[in-house]
Amino acid sequence: MSCLQTIADYGLRSIGIGERLLPKTDFTLCQQFTLIGSGLIWNIYFALCALTLGFAMSVLLALGRNSASAWVRKPVEWFIFIFRGSPLFIQFFLFYEAFTLLPKNGIELNLGFTVLTAETRWLTRAAAGALIVLFLNTSAYAGEIFYGALRSVPKGDLEAADAYGFTGWKKFRRITFPTMMRLGWPAYTNEAIFLTHATTLVFFSSFPAWQQKGDALYYASYFADKTFNPFIPYPILAFYFILLSLLIIFAYGRVYRYLNRHLPQDKRPRLRARPQMVR
Repeated sequence: MSCLQTIADYGLRSIGIGERLLPKTDFTLCQQFTLIGSGLIWNIYFALCALTLGFAMSVLLALGRNSASAWVRKPVEWFIFIFRGSPLFIQFFLFYEAFTLLPKNGIELNLGFTVLTAETRWLTRAAAGALIVLFLNTSAYAGEIFYGALRSVPKGDLEAADAYGFTGWKKFRRITFPTMMRLGWPAYTNEAIFLTHATTLVFFSSFPAWQQKGDALYYASYFADKTFNPFIPYPILAFYFILLSLLIIFAYGRVYRYLNRHLPQDKRPRLRARPQMVR
């Protein structure tokens, strides 16, 4: 079988398109690159959806934590503390057990977007349940990042906005929000990279891979178990995630340049990949 045929058969297998049976013997390098890359589709799905939804949620959390009202501020503080203070793997486990055991015991729970009943078994699948956990986790971390950036907005900028007659929504939209984004974006870029890497934990969580439609680590572990050689599939997996990290740095760097577009060309800070040899 040629490599092109392998790509045609297994390139989209993780989403149910192509050859259903996994290779059993005579594993080739092309098969490993193709299937692990196919599983990466799920990692990208988890990261993209969680970051997109989590960004909006994190901004609301930052504003809520900065609120003068204790009725708004305290619940937000506890939400951020719980999701930042507990391991992500434990969150996966607890949410899966909640989605599974509560309906079995006849306990209905209103989640806002749906009511948890025996009919909501789709929440026990990784595509939905694991995504909810990742979304809540990254919202908490990013909310703390943007809260710190919000508190760091220079008072001079706010006073200048008051002098120009900016108040309320206009002041927030034109001054506070852009400055908060500019100050918090480098740290938020790191959170995006960490969240993307954390999508590999879905493989170890209780959320199952239905019909062997697993993520990249699922297929890397499959090849490692079958060949008894982890030094080929796992470096391939690391290679793919390095590429993803570089792509995130590039994309978020473009946004960062846009946020600093008001600065002179020679003074615009840039996000760059600078690996640390010693930490």
